[in-house]
Amino acid sequence: MKFAQPLSRVAHLIATGEPIKIVAIGSSSTAGAGASSPAFSYPSQLQAELKKAFPRQDITVLNRGVNGEEIPDMLRRFDTAVIEQKPDLVIWQVGTNAVIRDNPMADHAANIRGGIKRIKAIGADVVLLDPQYAPKVIVKPEAEAMVNLIAHAAKQENIGLFKRFDLMRHWQTVERMPFDAFITPDGLHLNDWSYGCVARNVAAAIVEASTRPIASAAAVR
Repeated sequence: MKFAQPLSRVAHLIATGEPIKIVAIGSSSTAGAGASSPAFSYPSQLQAELKKAFPRQDITVLNRGVNGEEIPDMLRRFDTAVIEQKPDLVIWQVGTNAVIRDNPMADHAANIRGGIKRIKAIGADVVLLDPQYAPKVIVKPEAEAMVNLIAHAAKQENIGLFKRFDLMRHWQTVERMPFDAFITPDGLHLNDWSYGCVARNVAAAIVEASTRPIASAAAVR
């Protein structure tokens, strides 16, 4: 899975050997609900994967997930959880709780785009992470609409999108994995294995997007 856009800020820091700080903000599936310990949350495993990919780079992934939050809740703490941390990359996980609570979707697009603009204003790269493909999510009629809304926001703002929903749907519908192999008994949260798989795929996408060759003007004829 690749991001549509390169991660220019992260690419610059890799090229110059400078430290990289990543903020992962979101709700319970960022915080790590369902994992056997904080070390198995996706942000913790992402940091480990990136350190393997760039062993000489100082890389920090801050977990700023809070259980139960929706987009407005996250926006209210953006100043302290995101902006004050001076991140180079922000991975923003959104949408799940609004879907499972049947909340109206009217303001979500504007709120997401507003948050993206605040991150861009500090010069950080941005990646959106969409909802998980889990029984409590896919039973809701607005699940696909939320996934599409997030994808549209990422496209409109020219930022990266990690399609977690599609990745997990592939496990279930193509690889024929039962839900209990990657979803906890609550029907919503990931387990150690699935958090690790998400982390590996996010890391691979970050590596590709930050080391992607840039075609020179002379080469394009």
